[in-house]
Amino acid sequence: MPLRPVRLKLSANATDEWRLSCINKEFSVCPSYPPVVIVPKSIDDEALRKVAMFRHGSRFPVLSYYHKKNGMVMMRSSQPLTGTNGRRCKEDEKLINATLRPGKRGYIIDTRSLNVAQQARAKGGGFEQEAHYPQWRRIHKCIERFNILQESLIKLVEACNDQSHNMDRWLSKLEASNWLTHVKEILTAACLAAQCIDREGASVLVHGTEGTDSTLQVTSLAQIILDPRCRTIRGFESLVVREWLQAGHPFQQRCAQSAYSNSKQKWEAPVFLLFLDCVWQILRQFPCSFEFNEQFLIMLFEHAYASQFGTFLGNNENERSKLKLPQKTMSLWSWVNRSEELSKFQNPLFEANSLVIWPSVAPQSLQLWEGVFLRWNRPSKFLDEAHEEMINIIKYNKELQAKVNALRRQLAQLQTADRMQENLRHTQLGIVSSLGSSSVSKLNTVSAEAGTLTSTQLYG
Repeated sequence: MPLRPVRLKLSANATDEWRLSCINKEFSVCPSYPPVVIVPKSIDDEALRKVAMFRHGSRFPVLSYYHKKNGMVMMRSSQPLTGTNGRRCKEDEKLINATLRPGKRGYIIDTRSLNVAQQARAKGGGFEQEAHYPQWRRIHKCIERFNILQESLIKLVEACNDQSHNMDRWLSKLEASNWLTHVKEILTAACLAAQCIDREGASVLVHGTEGTDSTLQVTSLAQIILDPRCRTIRGFESLVVREWLQAGHPFQQRCAQSAYSNSKQKWEAPVFLLFLDCVWQILRQFPCSFEFNEQFLIMLFEHAYASQFGTFLGNNENERSKLKLPQKTMSLWSWVNRSEELSKFQNPLFEANSLVIWPSVAPQSLQLWEGVFLRWNRPSKFLDEAHEEMINIIKYNKELQAKVNALRRQLAQLQTADRMQENLRHTQLGIVSSLGSSSVSKLNTVSAEAGTLTSTQLYG
């Protein structure tokens, strides 16, 4: 079964505060946004147009996630165009404040360092001024730009392909790549966003510069931490569609070639791969909380770079619509969700977990993703055998558990029958005691006569 088109839905609790806006129906307001977005109900489309002019690439704040537990929300956008003159937009201030509950504060998580954000002002960008957004606290969590991430990937691939077999050389190259540092930075920012929503009871706005790279990493990872549905196969597919494809991550630019290519593309960057790596880190720490396995993540990585399907082609919904990709190509999900393929990506250890999961971001907790970066260096035969053995053990364990449950039911039935017999015996003794000795004597005499009569009748 193919994945059903992801339609934006509003829960019953949110319908009084949010609405679906078709302001971008012809991609006329924001070329990298989908035709329909979710915005506060109190903000009309005319105000949205003004806000779009105040945000980089016209990416005005839209709803990314609604936390049912406490009604808090996570929004995403691009940087405000404040510039060196401290330009402001009252419609933007009203839109962001409309997401706050009475008496509540919010957090703006800027995925740039304060220094980089201040430098952006000289180029016409910037950040939200405290004087104009007094109910919001701005936090800077530095996640490196795409060009630095690409250099990191190139160094990592070089380290993984080093054939010197020198331990010091390997560890030195791995550290120099800074890949795990980037993983840690992204996970830390995502955990912060999730903590603000779930533990602080505050709404969150996430943005960097364009709002198409690090912003999407943070919002999607925060949802995996908070929402158990995103840890299922269908839920994760919907998350990728909603937070990456529809949200305008430029796959065509970021995944044009790879770190193995001789030529270096200007806009190339492993942004989506880093996201998948972070998901793998969480999956490794919570192996029973995800319905999908490592192979599912590796499959998405492969198809993002080279695929016979049209899902990851183009840079946004606007381009895919102009190229008529939905009509001309097959969807990756139509292949993945077939039962014969789906079984390959299912996690045999999965047990539904409705709780929020908090991954560790300590350096000791993060590991190199061998399934991607050392996939040609480790023998797959033994891994396949180990996986098959694990499935057999889990299957045998389920059979034993079924037998245990059946025996427990039988034991419960026997115990119930014993209690009924015991209660009946006590009832009979109680009746006998209440009759008294003379009555018992008469009862015995009658019983004896009845027995004699019965014998006479039988044997005459």
